[in-house]
Amino acid sequence: MSRLSLNSKTTNAWSLSELILGCRTAGIEQVGLWRDLYDGADVGHAGRAVADAGLTVTSLCRGGFFPTDDRDVRRARAADNLAAVDECVALGTTVLVLVCGGLAGRDLAGSRQQVADAVGALATYADVRGVRLAIEPLHPMYCADRSVVSTLDQALAIANDHPVDTVGVCVDTFHLWWDDAALARLPEIGRRIAAYQVSDWLDPLPDVLLGRGMMGDGVIEFDVWTRAIADSGYPGPVEVEIFNQAVWDTPGDKVAALAKERYERLVEPFLG
Repeated sequence: MSRLSLNSKTTNAWSLSELILGCRTAGIEQVGLWRDLYDGADVGHAGRAVADAGLTVTSLCRGGFFPTDDRDVRRARAADNLAAVDECVALGTTVLVLVCGGLAGRDLAGSRQQVADAVGALATYADVRGVRLAIEPLHPMYCADRSVVSTLDQALAIANDHPVDTVGVCVDTFHLWWDDAALARLPEIGRRIAAYQVSDWLDPLPDVLLGRGMMGDGVIEFDVWTRAIADSGYPGPVEVEIFNQAVWDTPGDKVAALAKERYERLVEPFLG
């Protein structure tokens, strides 16, 4: 079976029912979900709909956004992260991807400590519920507003304080492609890898947030990164997750077919 998973953000205009039908039509058996896909709906119903279609949910995004100087906001975010863990259970996935959040005040060290503390608190609940937290380091350009965890080593420094089955890391080529140190570490960290996501870095970058490209349209060496993932022993799915308005404006069936073709040509041969 293919390890390809289509993340719901790649076909952002699709509803859940359209995503299910589109994946079945394209022969894609796994999906990664963002919470806004079923926001306001019964998450249990969403989980049953995916399962009844014969699809598997590979991850849920997102938890996180931990740092804040406002106690009320901190409590609300903590509750939302607990809810995200419960949603994983309802959807039948064991992986919750964490986008850790940007600066609180102008205190970078303090913000990173807030992330570590919050992950520690959430990990206890996640472990009981059978859910694994996947800390995703984001490219440094997102440090101020989206994630103070910018490198693989920073993510591992938090994850390594917890059992490997409870807290791991998410390796996303878009965020880490530039980091030789991260690439070199992948074979060493083995079971700490909880998720592998692929999209390309376009040159020039058309937009900071909505600038990811389909694999093969940018500069990333997917053979090199995927071989390193394979050398780590990571056995899990490969999610295609693309934020790009031009991709979103393209009919979803064409996007799904292209994602499958690019995955089969540029990623799958190097998984070992």
